[in-house]
Amino acid sequence: MRTPSFLALAAACLLPGLATAQAQPAERNLPLWEAGIGGAAFSTPAYPGADDRSNRGLVLPYLIYRGKVFRADQNGIGARLLNTDKVEFDIGFAASLPAHSNDVEARRGMPDLGTLVEFGPRVKYKFADLGERGRMRFELPLRAVIEARGGLRRQGWTMEPRLVWEKRGEAARWTMEAQLGAVFGDGRINRYFYEVQPQYASADRPAYKADAGLLLVRTGLFGTYRLNPDLRMFGFVRYETYAGAANRDSPLMKRSTGTSAGIGLAWTFARSQERARAAE
Repeated sequence: MRTPSFLALAAACLLPGLATAQAQPAERNLPLWEAGIGGAAFSTPAYPGADDRSNRGLVLPYLIYRGKVFRADQNGIGARLLNTDKVEFDIGFAASLPAHSNDVEARRGMPDLGTLVEFGPRVKYKFADLGERGRMRFELPLRAVIEARGGLRRQGWTMEPRLVWEKRGEAARWTMEAQLGAVFGDGRINRYFYEVQPQYASADRPAYKADAGLLLVRTGLFGTYRLNPDLRMFGFVRYETYAGAANRDSPLMKRSTGTSAGIGLAWTFARSQERARAAE
């Protein structure tokens, strides 16, 4: 947490955990906006396939906004351009935290991995309403990857087709969401993670040229529980496999699987009198 801009990116990364459930047709009487503060502790691989882990704790302010076009809620930050009973199209953001090469044995002596911001369109197709058993949808995000490290530079594209199942309790007291998806990257983002240029090669880290293709396959579970009208607990667990990755032979690919987990609390201290249904 070195600069205010880094805090903003971290907030974008954690917002899905800090936010309450997005308004659905049966839940449109939620406030148009809510403001609060949240804290989370989480553990993730330093990068996909890393042997080292990144363990962090963050305390951040957050804002939820349930507008007709601009949204900042459980599903992320972005502009919703189309919303029907079956299809939704939006422009969204995502972010991931940096990894310093001095803290990652496999990358020692190589350039650091900076904060990554992803931006681009996403299509959602809501193909099944299971009643009390929840809903299912298919999502297809396509995002440009921008690295924030000593300036901004583009680091390629990613695409993540995924299936999502979601279920909400009565009055949205609790929510649960499960995902199964695969992440594909172009040559540039795969080189960013897995290429070893000759000047960084060593006896136990030979030079390697990375290819475009599959980055990982992952599944995860995310949930929230409202303790009272202003306090909500959230948590997630995620499992990834790199067994079929395009660059599984890279000397930087140290593990065939990876796990991530986190837990936190979000406290809402202000909310609007105007309801979200006014923006639908």
